[in-house]
Amino acid sequence: SVHGTGPDIAGLDKANPTALLLSSCMMLRHMNLNSFADRIESAALSTIAEGKAITADLGGKASNTQFTDAIIKKL
Repeated sequence: SVHGTGPDIAGLDKANPTALLLSSCMMLRHMNLNSFADRIESAALSTIAEGKAITADLGGKASNTQFTDAIIKKL
């Protein structure tokens, strides 16, 4: 496996999707879809700042699904 791919947590619903989400924001901005990027970025960062539904790598106990659901609720 490649370093950083998280083979030890694959399929366990533990991965933090923040990098993927923020990368998608960069793509949306490149496509001049700034309002969508801003909404996603704001929802992700405010979810992290709240600290209620964050993944283990950020010091929380939430699964990827729980973290993502918390972000979606903010959209």
